[in-house]
Amino acid sequence: MYVHEIMSNSILKINSESFLESAVEMMLTNSRDEVVIAKDIDISKFNGNVEGIITKSDIGKLKRNRIDFKQPVGKYMTKDIIFTSPYELIKDARDLMIKNSIGRLLVVDKGQLVGIVTTQILLNSYYLKVEEMENQFSSILENLHEAVCVVNSKGIVTFWNKKSEKLYGIPQSEIVGKDINDFFTNALITRALKEKRPFENLVHEPKRNSNVVLSAIPIVYEGNLIGVVSTDRDIDEITKLSAELEREKSKVELLQEQMKTIIEDKYSFGSIIGKSKAYVDAMMLAKKIARTDASVLITGESGTGKEVFARAIHHESGRKGSFVPINCSAIPYNLLESELFGYVEGAFTGALKKGKSGKFELANGGTIFLDEIGDMPVEMQTKLLRVLQDGVINRIGSEKAIMVDVRIISATNKDLKLLMKEGKFREDLYYRLNVVHIYLPPLRERKEDIPDLVKTFVEEFSRKNAKGHIEITPEVMKILTNYRWNGNIRELRNTIERLVILSSDGKIGVNLLQDEIVNYINDNQDFEEENANDFDLQKNVANMEKNMIRNAMKEVGGNKAKAAELLNIKRSTLYYKLNQYNMLDLL
Repeated sequence: MYVHEIMSNSILKINSESFLESAVEMMLTNSRDEVVIAKDIDISKFNGNVEGIITKSDIGKLKRNRIDFKQPVGKYMTKDIIFTSPYELIKDARDLMIKNSIGRLLVVDKGQLVGIVTTQILLNSYYLKVEEMENQFSSILENLHEAVCVVNSKGIVTFWNKKSEKLYGIPQSEIVGKDINDFFTNALITRALKEKRPFENLVHEPKRNSNVVLSAIPIVYEGNLIGVVSTDRDIDEITKLSAELEREKSKVELLQEQMKTIIEDKYSFGSIIGKSKAYVDAMMLAKKIARTDASVLITGESGTGKEVFARAIHHESGRKGSFVPINCSAIPYNLLESELFGYVEGAFTGALKKGKSGKFELANGGTIFLDEIGDMPVEMQTKLLRVLQDGVINRIGSEKAIMVDVRIISATNKDLKLLMKEGKFREDLYYRLNVVHIYLPPLRERKEDIPDLVKTFVEEFSRKNAKGHIEITPEVMKILTNYRWNGNIRELRNTIERLVILSSDGKIGVNLLQDEIVNYINDNQDFEEENANDFDLQKNVANMEKNMIRNAMKEVGGNKAKAAELLNIKRSTLYYKLNQYNMLDLL
């Protein structure tokens, strides 16, 4: 505590030429014990004008000596005035008053008289504050989990908290004020007192069958040993806590293992549904390269299952680290670098005090999945290229290189070659990422997979919504198989979830389908004519492919390369289909 916290700003002032009776009247009227005397009555500024001080005690002595109170007060004032600063410790101010046997101090700050400290103020404020702090300190010690004992320099117990009572079975009323050695024949606190040195975290037996972890620290004040404080912790309690923590740790490890099994089952290649040749080929390639460190680029339209493939590759790879996904298009550029590489304390405004690990550090020993890589800013591509080349990252604000072992799988629904031509994607980065390329065809190019996907999603959402067995009619299956599905598997999954939720009689009929789906089928005349009353799946798929090829060739004026590009298939595949369906006349 400091002087300015307790000082009084009210100061009585009088001219040195004024009579003593004026000073007496001023003190009586204001219930004060002192008056400051100055040559100039305006002494707001302390510049040497303060000449002295006179107190009630001084007035009493003058009265006993029958001094005429019509005399100037300056004649009888105390001239030796002691000053202090408002920023002085109260304890030091008190000691100064005791040393000089005075009952008050004038307080001066930067040449100005700003207050006064008196004995009464100390009694009313300082000592009450000290008592309050002592009570708070005592309350804290009482509520500590450890047993606390304090002895003075003679070994007499001055403090004994409730935990000590519980641990040793000795009431506070019996031990406080007594010699600690009367209760403990092997007290470490006594040894600390004699040897004047600390003992910390020692296993000790202060009395028979009482094993504790104990610390005893000497208390030194102004170079003098005034006592020792000890803290004790029951070993049996520590053992119980350790056993409990070990049990909880085992539970957490078991849950982690179970969660890992669930995730692996969900994202293994065995969970991927697809029997079309293009999809099976993609899975075979992914399995083949999974256990290598090769970078993988997965391309395909939105909703074709790129992240599912990436997770399956990570699972198959056997890497011990985590699979860490990040969507490059969903994070603003100014945040993307810190998300990927992390930052150190003070790197930028708003940075966490301890800094933050980036996604590459989190994926160390595992796989990082960079989704929508085509949307990554060119400046960030340069920094990513360094990671691929050197396996090193730097947190923002740090020059310290951090080695990382991370397998990179990237994905995009954009044409990266076109972006390279436009200067929006680095060519050297493209070839680093595209060591292995996996293309996932859209759902409209693998219609034979749709029935299996529909059945799987129906079962999933039936369980989730407690719907029991739900039958999907052949007509609905036919419509779903021939719908365009621009959103691919994601759109199909959402549609099935809606249909399951809306179903009320254990059956999904045409009446539950969205108008958009029904209208699309109704508007496709070729489908209606060629497939009426025909539920042959292979035939329907073939007819649909023929219609799509015919429309594509018509759209590009017979240009085979452009038609293949429009259909998103290889030109060799287009030739194969034309020959398969006897459509070579379109060439």
